Amino acid sequence: MDRRGRPLRIAFLSTWVPRRCGIATFAKDLRDAVEASDPTTTTGVLAIDEPGSRRPYDATLIARVRQHDAASFRQAAALAMRWGADVVNVQHEFGLYGSDDGSTHADHLAGFLEDLRVPSVTTLHTVLPRPAVWMRDAVRRIARLSSAVVVMSATARRLLHDDYGIDHPVTVIPHGAPPVPRMPGGRNAAKERLGLAGRTVVSTFGLVDPRKGLEYAVEAIAAVARRHPDVLYVVAGQTHPELVRRDGEAYRGELVRRVAERGLERNVRFVDEYLTRDAIVELLRASDVYVTPYLDPDQITSGTLAYALGAGCAIVSTRYLHAREALGDGRGVLVDFRSSAQIAAALLAILGAPAMQRALEERAYAYGRQAAWPRVGAQALARMSALSARSSSAPMLLRMPVDLAAP
Repeated sequence: MDRRGRPLRIAFLSTWVPRRCGIATFAKDLRDAVEASDPTTTTGVLAIDEPGSRRPYDATLIARVRQHDAASFRQAAALAMRWGADVVNVQHEFGLYGSDDGSTHADHLAGFLEDLRVPSVTTLHTVLPRPAVWMRDAVRRIARLSSAVVVMSATARRLLHDDYGIDHPVTVIPHGAPPVPRMPGGRNAAKERLGLAGRTVVSTFGLVDPRKGLEYAVEAIAAVARRHPDVLYVVAGQTHPELVRRDGEAYRGELVRRVAERGLERNVRFVDEYLTRDAIVELLRASDVYVTPYLDPDQITSGTLAYALGAGCAIVSTRYLHAREALGDGRGVLVDFRSSAQIAAALLAILGAPAMQRALEERAYAYGRQAAWPRVGAQALARMSALSARSSSAPMLLRMPVDLAAP
């Protein structure tokens, strides 16, 4: 409901499933959580597509928006209003809304927001410290043109104030994760269901690319296996589509070669699939330890980390920004970047101390429950409802979605 007690109409501007990217998955999960929080809400999607793509979107599609095309974004703003949006929810990542050459940035979101005549709530998925001038200016422009700005951590909010000079209120709504109830039989039952009985399971999931630092976790498993020969490191997820287009499967092939050279075929398993939410939850339930060996110290958001916290995993992670905040106060073990020795030492410490493992799991689970999708959906809906204003244009009925991404 909006602030006047009428059913709310929300348009989402984002990549969208079945596009295989983290923001597409996040946006759909957020939409689903918002609808679950208030079933009277009507939602529509402005799906950002690469030129030439023809993905089969669901029936809520308002329009396909052509990535890297400023005119397409401006047309999308008009369509959102004609559709009757009370508020537009924008999921922002720089590569989706323009391009840069290292010193300048073509910001296509600015035109969309300038043309929009209803409130907008923009979630920033990347907030880098010490931003380049073009990035700082782009974020300031987004903040000025948006009715509200949302980030997923207190660290990101602090950076917007300190490094970007944004002094108006910024809302923190954490990255959502599925609620994961405790199941009869616990971890052992989950291992049985996955055919992993008798194994010590360490896992990482998500799109595979060199920024994940998976080679350092593989090296760590070589050391762990000497003391725990039953250890199995499950790396679940397809290679990132952009990486496949550019380099094929070279990175995955290098990981496979590394495993073979170290004789770890029994201790490392690659699951080359794009996992469903249920499959991810089942893997996390079966995991003795979850690892994020990521290499970017400025990563402010990690959906995989949020999922692991929500599932109550014992977690080992490098010290990127999101991990430093989320795993503070004993909720996980932080290690240095590119240090297979520290990852191995952390894994051995956890696996050798059941009381430590249980304490990490309980602290992670308590923290993760605060970011379960039902709670996050209710927070997001409340923020949008407070801003909503009935569009001056009546909703139009589309016989079919509008294709702004056509050549």
